[in-house]
Amino acid sequence: MRFTSVDLGASSGRVMTADLVGGKVELAEAHRFVNRPVRVSGTLHWDILSLYGGVLDGLRRAGPAESIGIDAWGVDYGLLDGDGRLIGNPVHYRDDRTAAVTERVDPYEVTGLQFLPFNTVNQLLRDRLDRAATMLLIPDLLAYWLTGELAAERTNASTTGLYDVTRRDWAWDLISQLKLPRQIFPQISDTSVAPLREDVAAELGHATPVTRVASHDTASAVVAVPATTPAFAYISCGTWSLVGVELPAPVLTEESRLANFTNEAGVDGTTRYLRNVMGLWILQECLRAWGDPGLDLGELLAEAERAGTDAVIDPDDPSFLPPGDMPGRIAAYCARTGQRSPDGRAQVVRCILRSLALAYQRAVTDAVRLSGRPVEVVHLVGGGSRNALLCRLTADATGLPVVAGPVEAAALGNALVQARARGLVGDLAEMRDLVRRSAGVRVYEPRGHR
Repeated sequence: MRFTSVDLGASSGRVMTADLVGGKVELAEAHRFVNRPVRVSGTLHWDILSLYGGVLDGLRRAGPAESIGIDAWGVDYGLLDGDGRLIGNPVHYRDDRTAAVTERVDPYEVTGLQFLPFNTVNQLLRDRLDRAATMLLIPDLLAYWLTGELAAERTNASTTGLYDVTRRDWAWDLISQLKLPRQIFPQISDTSVAPLREDVAAELGHATPVTRVASHDTASAVVAVPATTPAFAYISCGTWSLVGVELPAPVLTEESRLANFTNEAGVDGTTRYLRNVMGLWILQECLRAWGDPGLDLGELLAEAERAGTDAVIDPDDPSFLPPGDMPGRIAAYCARTGQRSPDGRAQVVRCILRSLALAYQRAVTDAVRLSGRPVEVVHLVGGGSRNALLCRLTADATGLPVVAGPVEAAALGNALVQARARGLVGDLAEMRDLVRRSAGVRVYEPRGHR
């Protein structure tokens, strides 16, 4: 039985087919396309129509299936007018319109959300909403174009700073207090199935329905963590790294707020208790800045493993958030903090990966302390699981074994939730058992030094 996963990341999108065969899931890539933001009149936008075109191309190539599921990043949104038409291209979270935001407006005891200047609530307060009839987060917007169904999927709604984590609904009192128009917030939905619009089905050549899955990509990735014990931490590692633990309920203490941990909704009523770490964005921007078409990343990582540098950056320093000259920013950070800057590309890469590993260690340590959940193993999933140096450095930093894989965790978790909607698999434990049978993983043991 085949399911199709649409998985959109900050730098690329992919459409994957997932076949349930012999008690395993076999993933195959039907289409991959670039997610390239565009700057227009000084504002950085997502090229949402290009992304939708990439999705349609992928669904056409994937062919008919039992259903389609869509996951993507959180926070960003599109606004529709009263006729359901997009008012303008969604603004990118890396745009500087919220750069001056330094204080939260959403009470932590209600939303449980970490403070990030680009959280949805901060973007909405700086947007023109006079023509808006509906706000849809990115995966909900794409699902609307495919099906015509207006809804807000729960795991992504929980990233907005406008979701009440205790009542599990929009934080209506806060929305009124901030004078945001209540009517733009659609009903929150969990798993549901909707047919394709007739014109879309005609364009694709098949009428595969859309299942509303855990549409935040991290929520889908956590479904595909091949854990055998609840005593695990996860690192969903791509452009961003999301580092945390899975809990039965949110942690809304003052200590948690001060540590800037977030409580986001997961599958089956779980809480994704985590902290954002900047992630491989810093490395990606360095590669882009170097602009060498002959650069072999594998060779560069091998050189970085042998490279010696003591330089360490804070990946979450605001200077690393925007696009631009990342090697220059790393050098400036080192100069500002009294360190010797990395010398050459291999040292720069070593500095980035070691800094990420140390940031992961801090986040895991804080998650254990604040939640009371013991951690015996770290699961590193997503694209970063292919980076052996990062995995080894993370095992050394945390002092815990690191289980690396699956690589396409979000697409796999997306497909598993679709399969469960069809009654083919049960709870999270069953889904994770299926992941263990399906996905190859590699274990990195700590070497007793950092």
